[in-house]
Amino acid sequence: MTREQFISRVNATQKAFRRFLVALCCGDTMLADDVAQESYIKAYLCCDSLTDSDKFNAWIFKIGYNTFLNHMRGQRLTVGYEDAPDVTANDRADSTFAYQELYEALNKLPSKERTSVLLFYMQGYSVKEIAEIQDTSQDAVKKHLSRGRNHLRGLLSTD
Repeated sequence: MTREQFISRVNATQKAFRRFLVALCCGDTMLADDVAQESYIKAYLCCDSLTDSDKFNAWIFKIGYNTFLNHMRGQRLTVGYEDAPDVTANDRADSTFAYQELYEALNKLPSKERTSVLLFYMQGYSVKEIAEIQDTSQDAVKKHLSRGRNHLRGLLSTD
């Protein structure tokens, strides 16, 4: 893949990729931007390994997902779970963001469930494609989707 082809593919997928990362990072736009930047650097450095350029979207999402997981492994929890609702966002746009309740609910999901739900419902990936991105089986993705829907239903219910 040439530099121009890479730039063209990045431009074509940039909005959807960032939207996925913002949701994966539960509304933390600064973290999402950091993960996106690191993902694009990793992708550019190994773009010669991409044999089928038609699979660029799934490939970049997989790199982004793995970069996010690596970043989260390196983080330490600095606020107690019980105190989390009282923490305000650093960015004013985040604190007034229309989907804040959804992000809070997504943040409570295990990462595999959250990623499966986001890729399936937000990005329109198939179960097979999600399984490839997450390096897991299709049955595992179906379980993640089912559990994720049930967890979100319980977290977002207004009973």
